Amino acid sequence: MGTNFGEDWSSDNKDKPIKVNSTERKEPNKHQLHFAKEKRRGKVVTIVKPFYLSKNDLQVLVKTLKKKLGTGGTVKENTLEFQGDISEKVRRHLVLLEYKFKQ
Repeated sequence: MGTNFGEDWSSDNKDKPIKVNSTERKEPNKHQLHFAKEKRRGKVVTIVKPFYLSKNDLQVLVKTLKKKLGTGGTVKENTLEFQGDISEKVRRHLVLLEYKFKQ
């Protein structure tokens, strides 16, 4: 019909913005982690964030913690999520691995 919206206009609203992953990597003793808890489908999820590690290092860390804690967990972006209200157990194990927490 003759309307010109310009070159950068798009009618597709399903395009997602590109997430910029931080390439910054830190040693465990340089982290300032904190906990969050959420209820999902009536169950508690313990979230530990932010981690400044590579995706592979996070996968290894969550696998190790899942075995030690005897619970399920996953990696999402720069966070670790564990099933249940287990923040004190997670804190103990991460402190043994020399991670630091916010006061």
